[in-house]
Amino acid sequence: RSAAEKAGGPLALAAAATAAGFFAFLPTPYRGLAELGQIAGVGMLIAFVTSVTVLPALLRLFNPPGEPHPMGYTWLAPVDLFLERNRVSVIVLTALAVIGGAPLLFYLHFDFNPLNLRSSKVESVSTYLDLMKDRTIPINSIEFLAPSLDAARGIAKRIATLPEVAQINTIDTFVPGEQEQKRAMIEKAATALDAALNPKETDPAPTDAENVEALKSTADSLLKIAGNTPGPASDAAKRAAGLLNQLANGDEKLRERAEMIFVSPLKIALEQLRMKFKPDSITLQTLPSEISRDWVTPDGRARVQAAPKGDPNNNADMRQFVQTVLAIEPTANGPAVSIQLSGDTIVKAFFEAGFWALFSITLLLWIALRRITDVLLTLVPLLLAGVVTLEICVIIGLPLNFANVIALPLLLGVGVAFKIYYIMAWRSGKTRLLQSTLTRAVTCSALTTATAFGSLWMSNHPGTSSMGKLLALSLLCTMAAAVLFQPVLMGPPRERRKRA
Repeated sequence: RSAAEKAGGPLALAAAATAAGFFAFLPTPYRGLAELGQIAGVGMLIAFVTSVTVLPALLRLFNPPGEPHPMGYTWLAPVDLFLERNRVSVIVLTALAVIGGAPLLFYLHFDFNPLNLRSSKVESVSTYLDLMKDRTIPINSIEFLAPSLDAARGIAKRIATLPEVAQINTIDTFVPGEQEQKRAMIEKAATALDAALNPKETDPAPTDAENVEALKSTADSLLKIAGNTPGPASDAAKRAAGLLNQLANGDEKLRERAEMIFVSPLKIALEQLRMKFKPDSITLQTLPSEISRDWVTPDGRARVQAAPKGDPNNNADMRQFVQTVLAIEPTANGPAVSIQLSGDTIVKAFFEAGFWALFSITLLLWIALRRITDVLLTLVPLLLAGVVTLEICVIIGLPLNFANVIALPLLLGVGVAFKIYYIMAWRSGKTRLLQSTLTRAVTCSALTTATAFGSLWMSNHPGTSSMGKLLALSLLCTMAAAVLFQPVLMGPPRERRKRA
């Protein structure tokens, strides 16, 4: 009962405001954010119930000894006095610093490329990045589904003129042009090489003894060529000669295995070469079914693929590519479109959720505090912490992404609780808040949470690491705004001002 009487009011208001802030994310189209709001909002209410029931009961049960020294930060008394005497100057300088850094927010961007959340040292990612350098592979392409093949050809013709498009692929891409001229050139080459590829007479297969003799003869020739000349070429020749002698001096089964390894692939390659000199005419009807199914559906719809000319892993190039193509063909889809529009959806979701969170928190604070000035004294430090966090992100080169953007609602939810504790203590007439036990509690809470989230910073996964970095930064900023700025902004309690 004592715990509920002394701390229940501020805790209840903080839990309700924090839960309201998180629940505001439920209607957003970003499912991950909505689920975060649901889990965190309910979690805040559960945490409040356990804080005023289970925790006091455990304290009574274990009855820990009292603290031998004062729990506040008495050594901060000079700082408290300095802030009290220079209150106006501190507020003005803080406002000027924050407003002066506001232009940095124009350089804050959302990195919508999910590949940047993965470590480039992972084999699959490094291979994918290498493939991106081959511009003949349509990575991060834009796709169209036309109602017919003729419509697909029309789309391809319009899109191919765009400077941001490197190549256009349809099912026609697999039907080579100028086939008659190419067939004539191939037939001419086939005639010239026919005697070598299709000899009328062939020698019988060599015996094992002949193979041994040939291996030793070749090894001797290599050693003579290498001589005593130092260098990598000479060393390679000597090594090859040693291997040939080892093969010649081995048993017959070893040489049979070597023949199978070297001669069998050669026979296959020669047969493939013979087949290439007998090309068939290629038409849409003669294309393999596995290719046709990828580009034309059974009901006649046709696929068009557009590859970007710029770097497929560069956000600016991909944004320009998508915007230009969508301006001509709004029905376009594919990896490039889905990745960028997913990022736009998340940014829009955060703006919507941020508005509703602030609205619901403001309404709840006004109902509880009944003073618009007290509501502003609670929200201004919260907004200040948010702005400073984003400004520091620009300074240290930390962009927002699909992972670390989760830190912003946590900043809003946890930050408002700290501010409520101070406003409630101030309304009850408490002074010298910087050296009070409240500041110690808020500092320990913020640092504990920042350490827990900040441990993610050490992750080898870039997305998880950036999440830990931004979470730790946002919690430190909201703690500084609550501990250092809010008491200065509030000034002396009202009763004290009236007496003065």
